[in-house]
Amino acid sequence: MTRSDIDLKYFKKRLLDNKVELETLLDLSRDASAPVELDQTSVGRLSRMDAMQAQAMAQETLRRRKTEIQKIEAALQRMAEGEYGYCIKTGEEIPLERLELDPAAATIVQKS
Repeated sequence: MTRSDIDLKYFKKRLLDNKVELETLLDLSRDASAPVELDQTSVGRLSRMDAMQAQAMAQETLRRRKTEIQKIEAALQRMAEGEYGYCIKTGEEIPLERLELDPAAATIVQKS
């Protein structure tokens, strides 16, 4: 059921490049999401609050990157199974323009 209008090599390369970039960013951002030191004698209250906010933002960024890597891995799996480019909900072809914007897209855009 492989689509003939999709250059699988091109999209596979984009997916793998995106995955490598996200994994590199993931490794670099792990330190920023480490627990915040709460020693009141060495850091003021506002500085601790800023550090806790920065930690929360770093943790959310980490979560989003992990989710994006999972989406890429799922797209690569669909590619291996010959299902890449088809909506996982409806079975319809995902428009090429949508795949260009997000090669990991798993669904079509539903019109309301």
